[in-house]
Amino acid sequence: MKIKLINPNTTASMTELMGSAARAVAAPGTEIVLATSRSGAVSIEGHYDEALSVLGTVDQLLEGDPADAYVIGCFGDPGLLAAREIAAAPVLGIAEAAMHAATFVSTSFSIVTTLERTRVISEQLVRNYGMERHCRRVRATDVAVLELEKPDSCARAIILGECEEALRDDKSEAIVLGCAGMADLAKALEQHLGVPVIDGVAAAVKFAEALVGMRLRTSKVGDLAYPLPKPYLGKLAGYAPAKLFPTSSPSQPTERLAISG
Repeated sequence: MKIKLINPNTTASMTELMGSAARAVAAPGTEIVLATSRSGAVSIEGHYDEALSVLGTVDQLLEGDPADAYVIGCFGDPGLLAAREIAAAPVLGIAEAAMHAATFVSTSFSIVTTLERTRVISEQLVRNYGMERHCRRVRATDVAVLELEKPDSCARAIILGECEEALRDDKSEAIVLGCAGMADLAKALEQHLGVPVIDGVAAAVKFAEALVGMRLRTSKVGDLAYPLPKPYLGKLAGYAPAKLFPTSSPSQPTERLAISG
């Protein structure tokens, strides 16, 4: 089984960090293929960053040999539904995966994320995924994403403190880490806090393995049907379904469009 883990930002070291977390939980025989966006921001910390990251994610999803499943490694789940439109193989976002995982091992959780401005994005995802009655609170640490990579940063201590406050003040039973760059913190935090701490990268990889093992594919009925062939204009002309997949149609997509592994 091949799972392609796509980092929507352009920081390769963060891709490697996520890759380590993914490989630590992957089953024997599961190959984790890493991909880093070649266009966009070095970190995704707002709506603008997120919007511009989608094309780089799509580029990486379409590039190379098809995988059996795909994971989008950013807690904003940027471009998740667009990716599901062009892929028949399962595509998972780490925020959605982490929240579902939390509900399997607790009845309530808090999300601990990075900047205050990204808290709003996480809250929107909580609503979109129907997790309002499970998520007690989204907590921002005001730690920048790239600070997580600095050995001399106080980011880890700040995150731990926020987690402790979540357990004390929110009465949450689990913690969801709200950034892919926190993937390497999950086990240490869990040991210190004594509650489940969910890293979305690991959760998405395990769910992807399960979906592939069940031979489930993305539904092509309704809004996740393949994109309608039509021209695009301006800078996005090269992304037009009619140009990328000139022989495709909603009923007979080409093999390249029907990314299925």
